[in-house]
Order: sequence, then structure tokens, then C-alpha cells
Amino acid sequence: MIYFDHNATTPVLPEAKEAWLDAVDRYVGNPSSPHRLGARADKALADAREQLAGFLGCHALDIVWTSSATESNNMAVAHYARTLAPEAVIWVSAIEHPCVVEAARRYFPKRVRTIPVSEKGAVSEDWLNSELAQDRPGAVIVMAANNETGVLQPWREISTLCREHGVSFFCDAAQWIGKLPAEGLGGCDLVSGCAHKFGGPKGAGFLKVPSEGRMHSLLVGGQQEEGRRAGTENVPGVLAMTAAMETREQQLSTGVADRLEQRGCFEKAFLEALPGSEIVGLEADRLWNTVSALMPESDCRQRWVVRLDKAGFAVSTGSACASGKEELSHVLAAMGLIDSQASRALRFSGGWETTDEDWVALLEALKEADQSEP
Repeated sequence: MIYFDHNATTPVLPEAKEAWLDAVDRYVGNPSSPHRLGARADKALADAREQLAGFLGCHALDIVWTSSATESNNMAVAHYARTLAPEAVIWVSAIEHPCVVEAARRYFPKRVRTIPVSEKGAVSEDWLNSELAQDRPGAVIVMAANNETGVLQPWREISTLCREHGVSFFCDAAQWIGKLPAEGLGGCDLVSGCAHKFGGPKGAGFLKVPSEGRMHSLLVGGQQEEGRRAGTENVPGVLAMTAAMETREQQLSTGVADRLEQRGCFEKAFLEALPGSEIVGLEADRLWNTVSALMPESDCRQRWVVRLDKAGFAVSTGSACASGKEELSHVLAAMGLIDSQASRALRFSGGWETTDEDWVALLEALKEADQSEP
């Protein structure tokens, strides 16, 4: 099976697996325990905190270990609900991950303003600048890169704008980290990420929190993480996550130009081979690994998924967290696509280990599926 669903989850890197197995043997104690085994585990977490903080560009104590980006995102929104004024309104981009959208609806009923995106799928800096000059939200929430389309968001510029206007900024960086440099993300007030999106294990994530002020815990019943997140920390998962991130950051140091060329070659050949198909956000800056495609009209996207699966290719219809639901993508709707277009969407997301030959093989499989009888 050739894997083209890296935006949903990634295979575990050898370096991450090795770090996890080593940690299982070396750090058997609970990090909160007072004995030497507990102290060793706690020291390992502290070292990992320093390492991650170095990648992000923040203080080590700003890092809270969690189980996933979903938990981190819920924790961030719940924190705003506890700390902002009762009448405060939060601004949330129209293309956020479902866990952010649902958390916002839960904690801020009737107090969420949607930040629109362009037809290319990106939040407008001009729109934000104009609106912030007239109004003061409790917080602004915009992801770094979209999980469905791969479209990059101007998070650096938004972070600067929010800082100038004294507004807290939260950025979900789950899809960015491991594909583009993490440097600078620590400048955002809150940032979330998770290991399994860049070669680490499932069950490990983090939330970068503000250096000042109390961070309210989503989970209660323990004083772990300086009282910011109850529950015994996943030491092997954390160490595997930082090992994976170190590997990805080293790969990023050589640049991603060849990966962008790889994607571009596939997209050009794809559009030529399948008349009536389209690339979502074609002219936008996007993650080098992601292609969101509208398949030729009159073809059910599930048909494509099934036929490609039989041919040995794993692809997706969009967000993995929304699979099995009947409603169409809110991301594509926000970009102005109508239902008949959104119902034809497939997502191909490769990884660092995806080769030129893999992309060529995927195209050949798509051509064969297009020519086969329905």
C-alpha cells in the first residue's frame, strides 16, 4: 500500500520508535514520584521541554504536555472561556479544524465571529487589520496551515497584528510542524501541535501557553504540568515526539524546493490526464505535501477512494476527523465551493518519504480508475 494520507496521520519514524523503546526501558517511574526513578523521568521531560521550546522559540516553562492537538485546542478555548470577560467574543477562522470549531461553540455560544477566507482559502490580513481597528475581540484563532487544502495562513502577520492591538492569538500548528520550520511559532500566545502529524506516535501533543498569567487546566485531579494539566505525563510519547521533530527540522534545513517541484509536476500531469478536474487553492501558498483535488464531474468521490484502495493507494476525502459524516466540508464551503463541487473532493497528502515514483504511480492509478467502468 502506497500511503497518501499523511495529513491524517504519519508512519512512525525509526528515530521516534527508537526513542520510545529506550524511554520505556529507562524511565519506568512516574515523573511526579519523589524517588530517583521518578526524578529521572521528570528530568527527561524537562530536557524535552527545553528541546521543543528551542524549536518554537519560547521559554521551556511555556510548554504543557498533552495527549493530542485536539486536547490542546480544547484546552486553549476552555482557557479563554475561564479568563475572558463574560460578554467577550472570540474570532475564529472559517477553516479551523472541527475540534476548534466545536470547542468554540461549546464555550462561547452565540459569541463566536467567523473570520472569512478568500477563494484561495487564506485569511485576509487586510480584513483583520480593518476589523481590529474598529473592534476588540477577546481572542483571535487562526491555524497555521489547513489540514484539507494545505493552504498556508499568514500566522506571523496575524500574531503581530494581535500583539499591536492587545489581543490574544491562538494558532493550531498541527499541520505546519514537521513540514515547515517551527521557528517563530513561540511568538504566538498559544500554539498547539501533536506528534503523529510529523512522524511521532499517537497520544502525544503539546500546548505552548502564555508566559504570564495562570493557565486554566482542562483536566483536573492532579497538579502535574505546574497545575496546568492533570494526569501522568506520557514520557515515552513525549521523547519520541521530540526525536521526530528533531529529525524533521534537520530535513527542513535543506529546504523544500524539490518537494514543491514534486507536487507541481504531479498537479500539472493530473490536470492534463483527468479533464474536468480541479486543484483547490491552486494559486495559493500551500504545504508542499498536500493536493486537494476536485475529481471529474458525475463521479462519486467514495468510488475513487475505493478503487484507489483496491489499487494499493490510501487517499482521503478530507479531514480524517470528519470521515463518515454526511455533511460536506466547511472548509471548501468557506472558500465558496458549492455542494456539487465539494462532493467531488479528494485529498492526496504525501510525506518526506514519498518518492517521485510514488506520485507517478498515483497518477497512473487515477487514470486507470477514471477509465474503468463505474
